[in-house]
Order: sequence, then C-alpha cells, then structure tokens
Amino acid sequence: MIWINVPKLFGSFSVEKMNVDHEITLLVDEIQRLGSKNADGRTSVKFGVLFNDDKCANLFEALVGTLKAAKRKKVITFDGELLLQGVHDNVDVILLQE
Repeated sequence: MIWINVPKLFGSFSVEKMNVDHEITLLVDEIQRLGSKNADGRTSVKFGVLFNDDKCANLFEALVGTLKAAKRKKVITFDGELLLQGVHDNVDVILLQE
C-alpha cells in the first residue's frame, strides 16, 4: 500500500478548496436550472426550491455551507447570514455571476 501526502503533492493548493470551488460551480448550474430572471435581469431561485429539489439533495452534502461559501466569494447573494429550511424557504438566492 502506498500512502500519499496530499498537502506535499499539491503544495499550497488544497483539495478542500478544489471541492468547494467545484460545489459552487454545481450550485450555479442548479440555480440556473431551477431559477428564473428577476426584475433586475439576474437569475433567482427561492431557497426552499433549492433545498427541496431531489437533484440538489443528492449533489450537495451541505447545501447551506455551499451557499455560505458562494456568498463569501460574491457568486450569489441572499438576505441574512444563514438560511434554514422552513423559516427561510421564501428567501431569494440571487446569482451575481452567470
């Protein structure tokens, strides 16, 4: 059995960053699939629609975490800091980068 030291192999580029960036890309695809253009011409989808979609449920291990990471990178925006199922189902998740 061969053990590989991942941080040495990739240097400062971490596998975690790669996974987060990939999940954000998938999130953008799902917002485009499920959303529609709002009055400002940006694609928007309700959080409840994303959360309750079967494909999203299978794609994202932690949808809320992916949403927070995408918001931090200014790929999306939504009101508030954290979205919770039920309470925030009608909150718009707006795509800033198409």
